[in-house]
Amino acid sequence: MSIEANGSNGNVKQRAAVWVAVVFVLGALLGSVSGYMFASRSHADNRPPLSDDERRSQKVSVLTRDLNLTADQQTQLDAAIREAQVKFKAIREASQPQIDATRAQAREKVRSFLTPEQLPKYEAYLQKLDAERKRNGQP
Repeated sequence: MSIEANGSNGNVKQRAAVWVAVVFVLGALLGSVSGYMFASRSHADNRPPLSDDERRSQKVSVLTRDLNLTADQQTQLDAAIREAQVKFKAIREASQPQIDATRAQAREKVRSFLTPEQLPKYEAYLQKLDAERKRNGQP
């Protein structure tokens, strides 16, 4: 009877080892696929932002195709989008001093409670953030 018990016990250990291996392989595959998807998405986001003209042209093209616009309607749509872009830009520029002041106040507040050891790291973080903002065309 002990031979059957040992044989059965060995079989259980083999099955357990197979299941551990299967779970490990599936985890590795899932991790690889997730990593690939994350990397490809973050690389796609590194494209330079479109200019106002490019963005407007893209919108006109999409709406022309989807709505089957006439040439006259395309011209009117382009003008309407251009007018809105000009207004949005004026609003952003008018609000920029308030945004800059609020940003500066928040940064000073954070600096006020950081330790001397933390301040250089925070300043490096801000430099990186400002460089990224500048690279993306944000003031």
